Amino acid sequence: MAWMMILAVTAAVVLAFANGSNDNAKGVATLIGSRLMPLNKAILFAAVMTFLGSLAAIVLAGELASRFGGKGIVDAALVTNASFPISVGIGASLTVLLATVIGMPISTTHAMVGSIVGIGISSSALNWSAAASKFFIPLMISPLIAVTLAAGAYLVLRTLRRRMGVTRQTCLCVGSEYHPVSLTADGAMMVQSTGVTLKADQADACQQRYAGRFAGIDAQKTLDVAHTLSAGALSFGRGLNDTPKIAAVMIAAGVIAGAAGTDGLAGGMGSAGALVLTGLGITVGGILAVKRVAKTMSYGITEMNDGQAFTANFVTAGLVIFASKLGMPVSTTHVSCGSLFGIGAVNRQAHWGTIGKVLTAWVTTLPVAAVLAGITWHLLGG
Repeated sequence: MAWMMILAVTAAVVLAFANGSNDNAKGVATLIGSRLMPLNKAILFAAVMTFLGSLAAIVLAGELASRFGGKGIVDAALVTNASFPISVGIGASLTVLLATVIGMPISTTHAMVGSIVGIGISSSALNWSAAASKFFIPLMISPLIAVTLAAGAYLVLRTLRRRMGVTRQTCLCVGSEYHPVSLTADGAMMVQSTGVTLKADQADACQQRYAGRFAGIDAQKTLDVAHTLSAGALSFGRGLNDTPKIAAVMIAAGVIAGAAGTDGLAGGMGSAGALVLTGLGITVGGILAVKRVAKTMSYGITEMNDGQAFTANFVTAGLVIFASKLGMPVSTTHVSCGSLFGIGAVNRQAHWGTIGKVLTAWVTTLPVAAVLAGITWHLLGG
């Protein structure tokens, strides 16, 4: 029994690492994509804010931890089996790690739901109505809400900006221009500088800024501060929403160990300890292995200026934090990507090829996790 409890905790820590590696960039993708903050600095900022959200989960998000322990979703006999938390952790972590390797942003929430469902189906012990009400409906509705809110909010904010006299500045690039002047005997080309040049260019070549004032303050500075704060709030909300789900694996193992009188690692760990350890795993993964997904999220879904980036972050942060407080297991991935989809649709700069790949990854997440968890369950003799 003791070795199985340690294996459950290990699986949860690996899942936390995988979550950080796939999800950490989702809070700051708009900072990177709009070029407000460089990649490495943004990743570190996201990691710190996410860890603070993980700590806040000790007080604010206990309901999520109980839901992802499987109670009420599958038969009680499965939840009290030591193989259950191990199988959930392994199935979800392998799914998320695979997606991270290929640079696709998927939902850890979906991977965990898939694992629970896979075990329930393979054991003929799944409560379909409870799974639908507690998992499927919130997970399906939340990205649609995000798309709608982000698109609508951007249109409203754009109209407000124009009425307040805040305008876009012309994008100008300053650089040097070179022209070939002669060829040497061996065919090499010699060039000389013709001086400084000034030309208009596209947003991907130089940064678009805003001109004007808001409440007596420079509009661009106001937007930059608001955008950074929204990214911090989103990262905080992600830690608040994701940490309890993953910690549920450890907490379930601890309950089982306690009932069996085991004094191992899981048996001696309370919910607060599980949440802190999970937060640390998420933070480490979010610093060391996040760059592939960060580039997909920041540049692959849509082009965005500062105003569009702020709108996407603001909508996502609000939805995730609100859902966490209500105990609704929404996916930060789906909400943040949904917001970017909405912005891309409105500004007509969506990269639909990448969006199609992301959606395909979303569709396959649940069945892949279900199969992996089901196999693990049977291998452990569940």
